[in-house]
Amino acid sequence: MSRQTRLVLLSLFTGIGLMIIKFVAYFLTDSSAIFTDAAESIVNVIASGFAFYSIYLAAQPKDENHPYGHGKVEFFSVFLEGGLIFIAGAIILAKACYNIFFPAEILHLEQGIYLIGVTSLINFAVGFYIMKRGRALGSITLVADGKHLQVDAYSTVGLILGLLLMKLTGFHWIDVVISIILGLFILFNGYKLLRQSIGGLMDESDTELVQDVVEILERNRKAEWIDVHNLRVQRYGNELHVDCHLTLPNYLDLVKVHDEISAVDKIVNKEMSVRTEFFVHADPCLPQCCRYCQMTDCPIRSEQFKGKIAWDMDKVTRNQKHFSYAIID
Repeated sequence: MSRQTRLVLLSLFTGIGLMIIKFVAYFLTDSSAIFTDAAESIVNVIASGFAFYSIYLAAQPKDENHPYGHGKVEFFSVFLEGGLIFIAGAIILAKACYNIFFPAEILHLEQGIYLIGVTSLINFAVGFYIMKRGRALGSITLVADGKHLQVDAYSTVGLILGLLLMKLTGFHWIDVVISIILGLFILFNGYKLLRQSIGGLMDESDTELVQDVVEILERNRKAEWIDVHNLRVQRYGNELHVDCHLTLPNYLDLVKVHDEISAVDKIVNKEMSVRTEFFVHADPCLPQCCRYCQMTDCPIRSEQFKGKIAWDMDKVTRNQKHFSYAIID
């Protein structure tokens, strides 16, 4: 069993246990706010169940029908989790509005607060651990699952503070207000997960990942690598796929060109925290490249070296050689 699978199972079994505790607290108190927390825990369990399947599927090797692997399923997992959170938020708001007109009597509030307080501590600890391990393993499903558990813990803390205020003041309308606030908070977090998953499915550029790759290339650049451009990064589960154009001296033979492309691949894979697959298109240099080419023994140089051009995200992601950029003396 993989590390990702064990982490998802931890989230799943924790979610089931906490869901039972929260519903016990709701049936004890009949509190609308506690129902809000209990209803969201159903989402945690369903999302963790689908996350378990998506982790299993994402780990399957590439095949004839899926040449890039099965990692994209993780975005579907995040989409499902975000959608369920959004639906839960809408249901919670609907019940809160109902309770404005038909308020329920709240009983055994102190016992309910103790029970959901315990769930908050467990949720935060498990969520923090899963999110930390998810980032280390490069799994967006685990990160989303851990973040969801932490959000659940934060909302529970807010709920407890509100219930304590209600207990001190005796104002039962506070219960409905808390439920509405938490419902809106849950809706917002559902929207963020939906936005993230849709961006991934649409191959939206991840600027942080691109920046990481650019910094690695700039830090390790060789004289033979005249410039890098048209660089793009896509995430497929816990793997990255990077393609770019690498300008090399036009007199290099095919073996040397292959060696330089392999060097780029090895350097990025060594420094990135996730496995990276590189597709590099080799471009021959042109006379205009001489002004920023750092090859000291070039046999075909037509212009003196003027200075280096620093590689940044703007230059490296554009589909053009670096002719028009300012020289660094």
